[in-house]
Amino acid sequence: MNHKELKELIEFLIEKDISEFELERGDVKVKIKRGGEHTVLHTRPEVPYAAVTGVQSAAPAVTASSEVPPAPPAQLIPEENLHIVKSPIVGTLYEAPSPGAPPFVKPGDMVEVGQVLCIVEAMKLLNEIESDVAGEIVKKMGSNGQPIEYGQELFAIRPKK
Repeated sequence: MNHKELKELIEFLIEKDISEFELERGDVKVKIKRGGEHTVLHTRPEVPYAAVTGVQSAAPAVTASSEVPPAPPAQLIPEENLHIVKSPIVGTLYEAPSPGAPPFVKPGDMVEVGQVLCIVEAMKLLNEIESDVAGEIVKKMGSNGQPIEYGQELFAIRPKK
């Protein structure tokens, strides 16, 4: 199964809101399991593609609230309807186009629809993550070089009015 087929499969599962899927084709096994919005799957650094390859991690899944302390109320205003950009794939987050280059965006920046926010490297392919809403970057939830999971929150954007 090549990267394009895998990406199409993941997009289909998202579209149909399927939370768990397993495929065995010859010697290739694919197991995709989507958790709720607050589920984070921990993997060892040497196995960054655990959710895609079907490799089971020894680390338990935990809720995001037990891993990261809640943000102080001053950072995000509760009455705002912030748009959350989530990772469409499992991979490694990169904030800039190359090492030493400035990040694509930072909190306070205004972005337009289609503007590149970051790159997620998956299976040696660099996937540009674009904004699907115009507005202001309020918060960046990932850090450079960090392994990320499918559906993990990457950016909070305050949409333009």
